[in-house]
Amino acid sequence: MYAVSADARGLDTVVNLLADVTLQPRLSDEEIEMTRMAIRFELEDLNMRPDPEPLLTEMIHAAAFRDNTVGLNRFCPVENTDKIDRDVLHSYLSSYYTPERMVLAGVGIEHEHLVECARKYLLGVEPVWGSGQGRAVDRSVAQYTGGIIKVEKDMSDVSLGPTPIPELTHIMIGLESCSFLEDDFIPFAVLNMMMGGGGSFSAGGPGKGMFTRLYLNVLNRHHWMYNATSYHHSYEDTGLLCIHASADPKQVREMVEIITREFILMAGAVGEVELERAKTQLKSMLMMNLESRPVIFEDVGRQVLATNTRKLPHELCDLISQVKPSDIKRVVTKMLHKKPAVAALGDLTDLPTYEHIQAALSSKDGRLPRLYRLFR
Repeated sequence: MYAVSADARGLDTVVNLLADVTLQPRLSDEEIEMTRMAIRFELEDLNMRPDPEPLLTEMIHAAAFRDNTVGLNRFCPVENTDKIDRDVLHSYLSSYYTPERMVLAGVGIEHEHLVECARKYLLGVEPVWGSGQGRAVDRSVAQYTGGIIKVEKDMSDVSLGPTPIPELTHIMIGLESCSFLEDDFIPFAVLNMMMGGGGSFSAGGPGKGMFTRLYLNVLNRHHWMYNATSYHHSYEDTGLLCIHASADPKQVREMVEIITREFILMAGAVGEVELERAKTQLKSMLMMNLESRPVIFEDVGRQVLATNTRKLPHELCDLISQVKPSDIKRVVTKMLHKKPAVAALGDLTDLPTYEHIQAALSSKDGRLPRLYRLFR
């Protein structure tokens, strides 16, 4: 996405600049080499940072959609950085920077003026990579597979210093939800808000989600858990609802069982108060985000690009208000029939097997199968 915030009187100049940056990028050897260095640094930093959430998100997608579409690597492997040169970039641009994949959005300006500028600077302009036909874009539909990705890693020295973070094992369990084009997208968004969660040291009142299920049922009852957070990833053809939890490696089995039980409880009774609170919080977050003009034109661009239309805030709020407890139960019941996706990072000595996690999510109470040992 290319964005500019400027005085409305300079619209002609702004669109000219955007067109130049988009269609005529210079891509000098020096800039490409500097970008390679920045990517190498970011990849190294990714494996050293205390918060492993980006890494776990990558792993859960790889487990859920093994070897296809959104399950493919999002981060560039270090060995590939030197292979990306101007020719590779031009090949990418010729395939993806095409008129049917572009949206020009503006806020606080006259529509006709924007259309006039688009015709002037974008229509009939030959891009720097030429007008030849690019490679066909892969339009494969995401295939949910479920599965597990495990990475054994020493997390004891991730964050040293005056206030070191203790060694933690991180688990993320996910199930297929739905795409953002489906009607069930709104109930899933409400469910995600109802689950909420966060870190054990988060501060704040109801607006920070302190009355969500993962706070009340997990973090408030199990002092040894450092994190329990719900995430909902939604795409054009699929979606993924997952819970990330972290705790001491010795309590991994108990932590996994707590999360599987929360998934099963999603299909149980939904209180009127907690549902209304989740819906109000979701509407509040939506409206607060749209107070910012840069967010508004990003929202316009993304919605039009993805759905060819734009739902106005009051339309989305009406859809949120219509969600009933039966909607939550329906989407969760459907979701629980799928195989789980599991991502595990850290000391995994006590991690239950994938089959046991799957059995827990298929049971009535979410409990893991009992282990019987002759020797302790």
